Amino acid sequence: MAGAIPRRVTEAVALLDVRPADRLLEIGCGGGVAVQRISPLLSTGTITAIDRSPHAVARATARNSDGIEAGRVTLARAAFSAPALAAAGLPDRRYDKIFAIDVNLFWTGPATAELALAADLLAPGGALYAFYDPPGGRDEEIAAKVSAGFTAAGFTAGIVRPAPIVAVVGRP
Repeated sequence: MAGAIPRRVTEAVALLDVRPADRLLEIGCGGGVAVQRISPLLSTGTITAIDRSPHAVARATARNSDGIEAGRVTLARAAFSAPALAAAGLPDRRYDKIFAIDVNLFWTGPATAELALAADLLAPGGALYAFYDPPGGRDEEIAAKVSAGFTAAGFTAGIVRPAPIVAVVGRP
């Protein structure tokens, strides 16, 4: 499962500034490339990654078998909703960092329930990160929409623009 790591993933992981004891949740993990980059950075910390696609979770599981065996990685087929997380056995976990890379959820609609869920799942001092590698120069539009959604949901929001991505970081 080797291959080139997309620059957007490398930049997102760098911005997360993962610490050895961090507890992270990735929304929409796809094939598990970010999980693969983060897992070796953890010693006592963990990363939980969810995706709605059974094919994506299967790819992520194959790519991250070492981290799963070591107990640093948990993968689950689930949407980002309270009932889906409960059904996947993840309802009571708390995370220091929740993130999504190129997941449309936070800019295509209000995402009110999802932002409330993120606020509930974040540990004190935790943060929600939405990373985008927008096509066709849409970074300003997407950053503004995500930032406005975060703010409307009670988060403080900051925008970071390390090329080639844009990141909105929210804290409840």
